Amino acid sequence: MAVDPPHHVVIVGAGFGGLEVARSLAKAPFCITVIDRRNHHLFQPLLYQVATASLATSEIAWPIRSLLRAYANVTTLLGTVVGVNGPEKKVLLEDGAALSFDTLVLATGVRHAYFGHDEWEPYAPGLKTIEDATTIRRRILSAFEQAERTPDEAERAKFLTFVIIGGGPTGVELAGTIAELARDTLRNDFRNFDTRQARVVLVEAGPRILPGFRESLSDYARRALTHLGVEVLLGQPVTRCTADSVEIGGQHLPAETILWAAGVAASSAAAWLNVPADRAGRILVQPDLTVPGHPDIFAIGDTAYVQMPNGKPVPGIAPAAKQEGRYVAGTILARLCGRNSQPPFRYRDAGSLATIGKRAAVVDFGWIKLTGRLAWWFWGFAHIYFLIGLRHRLAVALNWLWIYFTGQRSARLITQGDRTP
Repeated sequence: MAVDPPHHVVIVGAGFGGLEVARSLAKAPFCITVIDRRNHHLFQPLLYQVATASLATSEIAWPIRSLLRAYANVTTLLGTVVGVNGPEKKVLLEDGAALSFDTLVLATGVRHAYFGHDEWEPYAPGLKTIEDATTIRRRILSAFEQAERTPDEAERAKFLTFVIIGGGPTGVELAGTIAELARDTLRNDFRNFDTRQARVVLVEAGPRILPGFRESLSDYARRALTHLGVEVLLGQPVTRCTADSVEIGGQHLPAETILWAAGVAASSAAAWLNVPADRAGRILVQPDLTVPGHPDIFAIGDTAYVQMPNGKPVPGIAPAAKQEGRYVAGTILARLCGRNSQPPFRYRDAGSLATIGKRAAVVDFGWIKLTGRLAWWFWGFAHIYFLIGLRHRLAVALNWLWIYFTGQRSARLITQGDRTP
């Protein structure tokens, strides 16, 4: 008598959401395949600390295979997905291979969005991958090295001008850390100039930074950045980027290092299935996180646009992706048991956190808000808690304590060769 093969669940993307689905289903009678174009899972909330020489790449990234090796029914594949054939239930890979599925979970994340100016990308890199982080670190550190060598004051000022475009958490964290790098970490390392001459400019087209936080917290963050020496420009969009300058509100600003933290766009998942998406390319999913017209395909994390009862979208943060992953895993298990009707997904607000340098942060849990050093310690403990493995938690905690008390950052390595894009 033939035995039916186990239900095959394919998960595209091993970020927070994808891993949560895989782990939640790992002990169930499923055959699970996880596909990712990279071999590592990245703790993205701390990626900016690699970009600013605070942490090493190995402290915030783990091989996907090692994370899933304890689960015999989970197979990990390194590959790039380029399409999905919904009617035939197949995932299409870049090398021409196709993988059949019974249930598909799309957790493909986001990429940078330059609002119709993709030509800016070589001059203003974003921060989404380890490669992005090491590129940004190289540009920041190389700028100081170039300033040490040039005798021309105008040229030196250009090398020492750092422009961060976008006033969300990533932009605020980059601006504050670069300012501290110049003011504290590198202060005694150069002989031909004072690193405190560095000019850090944070540009936000909207009326305030950290628009997802309460206005009082946004105002605190602006004042904290100003205290660090950061120039915060509000209500002034960037209209032009070149290799060595940026145009802000019609004014030309020479700058050798320009960083992009202003916008993201979802992957091509919506186009693969020809389904409705929002302006950022996120699939407009059903209340149970399935893709319209495809009850066996789920979209989670940054791939999906999920609307809360108040009309606002679920934020694109790690706790939200993990909640969605657990919900989808529960739905798949329920279907296995014959329960096809599930209550809609409900997001439990996990709060918002952002750090401003090594001694200040803002924390917003709705019912409580924190600022200053207390918020910074809370932010630190929260991020250490979500890291994977005791060794990584200890390594990051010790690094942060070292930076906190000495101001020195140990990962100041210039890699990837030439600085120019």
